[in-house]
Amino acid sequence: MLEEVRKNIARLIALYEKERKDRETLSGALRESEARNEAYKKQIAELKNKVDNLMLAQAFGTASSDRKEARAKIDGLIREIDRCISLLDK
Repeated sequence: MLEEVRKNIARLIALYEKERKDRETLSGALRESEARNEAYKKQIAELKNKVDNLMLAQAFGTASSDRKEARAKIDGLIREIDRCISLLDK
């Protein structure tokens, strides 16, 4: 009976060590995934900024018929800047 308890304890210790190693492996993988996720978020923000810049550049380079659209885009950007400034003032 004592030998059986010892075997069970040894088995539990082995299972514990295996689970601990698995947890460490998963924690490392999670940290790597979180780092990649942050890098992707930064890349997406940069790409959105580039798209906005290209759209603005395109709006300025269009024919006179599209000037209203360009003006609306600029007005929207000015409103957004004003909103950001008012949030910073709070």
